[in-house]
Amino acid sequence: MQRFRMGAMFRSEQMTLCQLFLQPEAAYTSVSALGEMGIAQFRDMNAEVNPFMRKFVSEVRRCDELERKLRYIEEEVRRDDVKIPDLEEAPTAPNPREIIDLEAHLEKTETEMLELSQNGVNLKSNFKELKEMKYVLEKAQHFMSEECDLFTAASAFVFQQEESDSNRALIGGEERGRLGFVAGVIPRDKVPGFERMLWRVSRGNVFLRQAPLEEPLEDPATGQPINKTVFVAFYQGENLKSRLKKVCTGYHATLYTCPSSVSEREGVVRELRIRLEDLNVVLSQTMDHRHRVVQAVAKELQTWKAMVRKMKAIYHTLNMFNMDVTNKCLIGECWVPKDELQHLRRALEDGGKAVGSTINPIINILSTTENPPTFIRTNKFTEGFQVLIDAYAVGTYREVNPASFTTITFPFLFSVMFGDLGHGIVVFLFAGWMCLFEKKLKKNKWGEIWDIFFGGRYIILLMGIFSMYSGLLYNDIFSLSLNIFGSGWVMNIPKYNLSVESKLALDPAEGGYRGDPYYMGLDPVWQSADNKIIFLNSFKMKLSIIIAVVHMVFGICLSVVNFVHMKKYINILLDFVPQIIFLVLLFGYMAFMVVYKYIVFSPYSQQEIADDPSLEPWGTRCAPSVLITFINMVLVSANSKVEGCNQYMFGGQEEIQRAFLVIALLMVPVLLLGKPIYIKMSARRQATHQVLKPATNGDVSNNGIEMTGASDPEQGGHVQPRGGQDHGEHGESFSDVMVHQAIHTVEYVLSTVSHTASYLRLWALSLAHAQLSDVLWNMVFRRAIKIAGGMGTDGSFSGGNIAGGFVIYVVFALWVCFTVAVLVLMEGLSAFLHTLRLHWVEFMSKFYTGSGYPFEPFSFKGILKETNSLD
Repeated sequence: MQRFRMGAMFRSEQMTLCQLFLQPEAAYTSVSALGEMGIAQFRDMNAEVNPFMRKFVSEVRRCDELERKLRYIEEEVRRDDVKIPDLEEAPTAPNPREIIDLEAHLEKTETEMLELSQNGVNLKSNFKELKEMKYVLEKAQHFMSEECDLFTAASAFVFQQEESDSNRALIGGEERGRLGFVAGVIPRDKVPGFERMLWRVSRGNVFLRQAPLEEPLEDPATGQPINKTVFVAFYQGENLKSRLKKVCTGYHATLYTCPSSVSEREGVVRELRIRLEDLNVVLSQTMDHRHRVVQAVAKELQTWKAMVRKMKAIYHTLNMFNMDVTNKCLIGECWVPKDELQHLRRALEDGGKAVGSTINPIINILSTTENPPTFIRTNKFTEGFQVLIDAYAVGTYREVNPASFTTITFPFLFSVMFGDLGHGIVVFLFAGWMCLFEKKLKKNKWGEIWDIFFGGRYIILLMGIFSMYSGLLYNDIFSLSLNIFGSGWVMNIPKYNLSVESKLALDPAEGGYRGDPYYMGLDPVWQSADNKIIFLNSFKMKLSIIIAVVHMVFGICLSVVNFVHMKKYINILLDFVPQIIFLVLLFGYMAFMVVYKYIVFSPYSQQEIADDPSLEPWGTRCAPSVLITFINMVLVSANSKVEGCNQYMFGGQEEIQRAFLVIALLMVPVLLLGKPIYIKMSARRQATHQVLKPATNGDVSNNGIEMTGASDPEQGGHVQPRGGQDHGEHGESFSDVMVHQAIHTVEYVLSTVSHTASYLRLWALSLAHAQLSDVLWNMVFRRAIKIAGGMGTDGSFSGGNIAGGFVIYVVFALWVCFTVAVLVLMEGLSAFLHTLRLHWVEFMSKFYTGSGYPFEPFSFKGILKETNSLD
């Protein structure tokens, strides 16, 4: 349900509170149809009822059981490393008759998977045991291959037994000289402890031989590799044999029967090899069959998951409904956009027809004073900008949405700080790649950071485009300049001065300037000027002030749109008028002086002034400082006198400034006392009116101060909410109203100053970005090449030899890496965050309340998307 149209982002959609009466047999299919459309946000009518006492709790448990089976099936599929294909198109929710078939099918699939898993585990266990036994016999054969060595070891062992008094007590009446052994396998990590325990238990009278297996064995249950070691332990006496077996049991060693004679061992080994070959064939066939079954299941797994999730969501929604007293009707309430009422009615009718219901559902439009949810239609282009606004706060119902203006102001303010043609091209190419291949890239799951970048791909695209434009205005491309239209400066400087990188101090009043401005942006000659930073510092600071005033005035003007829509006309007089006057007469006047100074004052050379002395007061030497003039205006003091120059920019400026200051200061008591006095007078007038005349239906609106009234079907069939009500409602005393208004007034007056200063970050970050780019090019790239001998005496790159070419190649690669990592990523992120701050605080605080809650409709698409992200 995202039928986007022009103007849809300006304010949220009109919402309607509907009451639904559904037949129980048609409720499931009707809610399923609404889930497919995603147009209704249901209210929980059973908020005080225990979740286990609701009507459809048994159906929810059935869905939980189906989800358990699906999780087991998915685990088995993933265990076999079978790829689960993505769901191309989500299936519809199963109807009640299809649910039974789905349950039976999942039950059969789970049983088959259990049998296959158990058979596989049994076969692998047998295969593992036979393989271990074969290894034990082969190693035992190796240990006992030479009778002489065995006889020598046994004789030494028996001699040790006879010489030890303590050991004679252990073997007691046992027959001396009789040697036994046990053989088996043990996990490799337990071998050291196993050896120490055997030594302690037998007091050194066990002769242990061991050898690690060359290849690991597979655990039948988990499929993980296990490293084991074959051992043969020789002993004498049954008492010692019993202790030896207990130690083997404690260390999870597996013992195997090993014949004493060589011929018997060889015969058993041959038999084991034959059995292993046969079992390997059976195991291979079993695994092939399991793989075919798993592949078939994997193709349907996502479809089954989607069907079960939809079914569970439907029953969760039905648990929000109430039953009427006759238990023959389900009653629910939902918020629906006014434009979607026809689709709501059609969906419910289709749900009834799907089960053959002959009774049409009933839809009632309810009147309520509850604030509706905020729903703003977006498309793939505007969605990212709306997410930025909602991250700060969800807009109040039907107030102006800042996202509609942020689509332009956000990338523009970003570009003012990030203005570089080269860096803008890099950002544009990256965003263009994401936008051009968005269908393919949308399926990739490369982590949370990638999701953030991809979700804001159109924001990044506009940021790159606007940065390219600002880069052209700044005439800055990787800290270099483009001379497209020809410089407006004529410099008579010998070439050798430029070859040694001498800096020039450009002064329009001192000659060398022919008067023709560069057609677009800054003149490229400033790139070589010694006073480049001084010039750019003044230029960008004044530009920031002008942008600040325009942006904040626009934000205050948007508050008028909210006041008119909510019929709070008195707020226009008591809030908007004093606020806009205070801002314009102070900081708007300062922005005016910046523009006026640029237009009126011109650079005149000494010769021109000598020919016409009347030009001197209008030269750059006599141009008053805008900042000093503004400070003197606030402090009510005169400008410092300059000989032969006017103190002010135009006649009567001193009187105008004082008038502006007085009027701006008078707006403070209007902000502070205007609304509280009006509320008090309105309350007194309303009380008198109620005494003289009985109350009628509906409350008095007080010209927009209180907004309660009768239901208006044209506005969606509900009472206009009280979003953003003025102080004085809910029985507040006059002192409380005064305190609230005083806080509001102080906050606005102080924020006007602080917010204007905050926009100076446009100047600071732009200057820092340009200087960092200049440092990276001149101090890193050019200097590194010069040191390595890759630059000629005239400043050009010299790659005439192999070494010089290699140095240029390596240094350029490092410069590219630093440019992308530092200037594009880090500086871009910094500029992005500062731009976000300017919108959230300096701009939106002028008109945006942000006290609403989002419209979250019952939508299968959103449910599946959320659950897939959790998976």
